[in-house]
Amino acid sequence: MEVKRLFDVLHYQKENHPQQVAIATIKDGNWWKVSTDELISMSNNMSLGLLKLGIQKGDKVAVVTTANRTEWNVCDQGIGQIGAINVPLYPTISEKDYEYILNHAEAKICIVSDAKLFEKVKNLVASVPSLQEVYTFDQVEGAHNYEEIMKLGEGGDEAQIKAISNTIDPNALATLIYTSGTTGTPKGVMLSHHNIVSNVLTVRAELPLEAGQTALSFLPLCHIFERMVIYTYLHAGANVYYSDIDTLKDKLGTVRPHFFTTVPRLLEKVYEGIVNKGLALTGIKKKLFFWALELADKYDYDQKPSFSFKIADKLIFSKWREGLGGRILGIVTGSAACPLKMARVFSAAGIPIREGYGLTETSPVLTFNRFVEGGAMLGTVGMPIKDVEIKIAEDGEILAKGPNIMMGYYKEPEKTREVLTEDGWFSTGDVGTFVTNNAGNKFLKITDRKKELLKTSGGKYVAPAPIESKCRENFFIEQIMVVGESKKFVSAVMVPAFPVLEQWAAENGITFTYRSDLVANPKVVAKYQSIIDEINPNFSHIEQIKKFKLLVNEWTPESGELTPTMKLKRKVINEKYSKEIESIYND
Repeated sequence: MEVKRLFDVLHYQKENHPQQVAIATIKDGNWWKVSTDELISMSNNMSLGLLKLGIQKGDKVAVVTTANRTEWNVCDQGIGQIGAINVPLYPTISEKDYEYILNHAEAKICIVSDAKLFEKVKNLVASVPSLQEVYTFDQVEGAHNYEEIMKLGEGGDEAQIKAISNTIDPNALATLIYTSGTTGTPKGVMLSHHNIVSNVLTVRAELPLEAGQTALSFLPLCHIFERMVIYTYLHAGANVYYSDIDTLKDKLGTVRPHFFTTVPRLLEKVYEGIVNKGLALTGIKKKLFFWALELADKYDYDQKPSFSFKIADKLIFSKWREGLGGRILGIVTGSAACPLKMARVFSAAGIPIREGYGLTETSPVLTFNRFVEGGAMLGTVGMPIKDVEIKIAEDGEILAKGPNIMMGYYKEPEKTREVLTEDGWFSTGDVGTFVTNNAGNKFLKITDRKKELLKTSGGKYVAPAPIESKCRENFFIEQIMVVGESKKFVSAVMVPAFPVLEQWAAENGITFTYRSDLVANPKVVAKYQSIIDEINPNFSHIEQIKKFKLLVNEWTPESGELTPTMKLKRKVINEKYSKEIESIYND
């Protein structure tokens, strides 16, 4: 069969490679494994139940879950195949944002995963006129359960679903995704079935994944990156196992995935854990570990292994692979810039890391590094995918055109026209350039966000992202934001990687009661100064960090400094730490 709409993907799996484990989720302490046929049956019950509740073609249904789970897919399939629109929401946004989005989308029903989210949303029924009811996946006292919708659909006429799904145009709106945004009100990105399906089919052709192999998923399904990837897994006939971040380490060991997607911050955490284990070694074992790490630091894609490398692989790198389950064929990272060191070191260890690039507005993939020889280049976000055109505007902005470009922003034609031309060119807001590898292939390199360029008081422009990315390669630095707008020089606020710093402090005889004492300790400040001194020569004089301030609290989406996709909210950080930043320039 030909896949044209999102809900076709599951039927394609049934026709071509049905699986006993289409999707698996931990339920009551055990894996709840759902086959292709079971997933289709459950999705049909959801569709029929929604129809009985009066949900019609074009109606909006919001879905919010704290962690990835099978029920989310049941909802997505069930909503889509009757022509309704899934509006996925982040679990970490504020009640104010929920109220705005549910009103703006005119959602009829909201389905949430648990008691905590129900508390957030239940009081909004009065302030969202369109909202008829809130349902929960978990059993929550005082809440309607999603099983009530499922039971309404049991025994219904599935021909009713077919009659509707046959009329759904591939170019019709499939989902409404509200961008987290680093500033301003969330915008509703309209993506059609064709937008996302074109991405699924193109990406599928490039992944080293076969039917029956295992994929692990833990990035939020409300984000188009992981959602598109799940459809890619389903199309490939992979067995998808869901995990949350907290139990990821255990799941890697038990699921032993062949493939997963991630974000750079998680890779950095894994790397920090590996290095910390290396630091805890003694004698010849410690020397061997850091000798291997030195080799990995010099690795390049497609490099033929030397004799030394084969020894390092057998003694050191094989243990890293085992820590990730021992079967990894590939990992794709996206959402934020991946520090070069992460891609280099993991790939050297036989854990192929490939960085990609895209936006919610592009469904999302525009470019990514391939897994074939000559198809990847370190320090880039890869080659454009099939049928996608990329060009660089005169001011350096990356422009994109293709079947995956959004329909527009919901109810906001002016904002749509700001980024999307009549002939289909989308302005990404990112600045980049093309570079060529030894095989003669052209790769896209992101240099910065157009709106995030700093302008010093001397009139010089500075791109903070490459500086921050380089700094995060050092495992003493957890988070960093470069500052210096309208200032004489560039500086930074940093959150130390406290587990690493505290171990270093213990080894160097530094005692402390509170973390605020630790970051103020002259020896600690001197340590971080030495790190910055090592990094600065990678940049021009005007880009070098002249001063910095160490902070105590980690930045999170919950505390407001990060978006749900872990991007820096620069304006928030600037305001929240204005005193600390001013002290840098006043000292």
